Amino acid sequence: MKKKIVINTLGCKVNQYESASFLCGFEENGCRLANAGEDADIVVVNTCAVTAKAGAQSRRTVRRLMRRHPGAKIVITGCYAQMAASELAEIVETPVCIVGNGNKHLLVEAALEERPCDLTMLMGRILKKNEICSLPMHRFGDRTRAYLRVQDGCTNFCTYCIVPYTRGPSRSLALSEVMAQAARFEQAGHKEIVVTGIHVGMYGKDLEQGCDIAGLMLKLCETHPDIRFRLSSIEPQEISDQLLDTMKSCKNFMPHFHIPLQSGDDTILNRMHRGYDRETFRTVVKKCMGHFPDAAIGIDILTGFPGEGEKEFENSRKLLQEIDATYFHVFPYSKRPGTPAATFKEQVPQNVSQKRVAELRELGESKRQCFYERFLKTERPVLVEHKRTAKNMLTGFTDNYIPVVFTGDDSLMGKVVPVHLEHIEGSTVQGKQVEE
Repeated sequence: MKKKIVINTLGCKVNQYESASFLCGFEENGCRLANAGEDADIVVVNTCAVTAKAGAQSRRTVRRLMRRHPGAKIVITGCYAQMAASELAEIVETPVCIVGNGNKHLLVEAALEERPCDLTMLMGRILKKNEICSLPMHRFGDRTRAYLRVQDGCTNFCTYCIVPYTRGPSRSLALSEVMAQAARFEQAGHKEIVVTGIHVGMYGKDLEQGCDIAGLMLKLCETHPDIRFRLSSIEPQEISDQLLDTMKSCKNFMPHFHIPLQSGDDTILNRMHRGYDRETFRTVVKKCMGHFPDAAIGIDILTGFPGEGEKEFENSRKLLQEIDATYFHVFPYSKRPGTPAATFKEQVPQNVSQKRVAELRELGESKRQCFYERFLKTERPVLVEHKRTAKNMLTGFTDNYIPVVFTGDDSLMGKVVPVHLEHIEGSTVQGKQVEE
């Protein structure tokens, strides 16, 4: 009888890629996903630790799934498992298998071993890792869009961030392996690939192949002209002229940027160890929009960082108001033990942080609405997802990342079709297929 698997994933696109690889590994060993209501034989929790809230959610998820599947073998991995393995061992009532981020390629094998885990801790010394885990897969679940992890780790050591301690140094996947995975995704029928990593702009810096992130995107776009490519979050100082020229020359490189700002105040940026100032960020956004006037630009912003007074917050708010952005991902600062910022004085009260978060999110929604309105009564190419809305509408994203719903046949799923954008309906745009 096939073993039944549950995989619960928290956090970033890299975690989602890794979990998809686990699933493929289990399926290749004769397992299957457990159906709703079924008791699982193996439960995998891929945890996150980017904020204190994410860590707490990881603990709750482990407890909940252990109660729901009392007879299952529990395997815990991800950033919270890497930084708090001993804490996880204390909160669970039965032995679990804890797999560190540097050994995720061993997870499926460890999970399928017949003997009990006996608190097996495949942790390793993540800060000493110099090679990325190879996690190939034949498909990315049943999704139209696949994530392709090409890089892991980070050596920026921003003062608020725990990730360098849980992911280790920057490590890149060899070009040949990236290209082989992209080919497998195309063969599996995926029509869009999001190239991702923990610090994706560092791709290739640790390899001798002489191919950086711009060169990689060019190679991918030229080799797979029928696949739409997006690049996930990239640091502002890594948006080079070469990268923009590549995007310009490749029609299948989507006009969509996601750029972390974190603060719009120079004093705070310096305390964060971000390596740029507000005017540099403004210039980068202007350059992106100069090359791609229709591009979507998403921005990460962190508020409530130690020392952020009203003046510093106003500098952030004003910069966000002025620049040509599409949407914001706004987070309150979260103290992470072991990071320099956790020891900084002038910690901002939680109620003040939450008030600022709400204000910036409201501004972000206004920006998003303006962006959507700008493209009403125009035609955009939409990649149709393999799912429908609750109202039985087709759903998909334009090239510049506008979520669209429209009526149409199932035969359109997985295809790029021209859609006329009619009006805004909640968080999406209602469209109408353009008959060719």
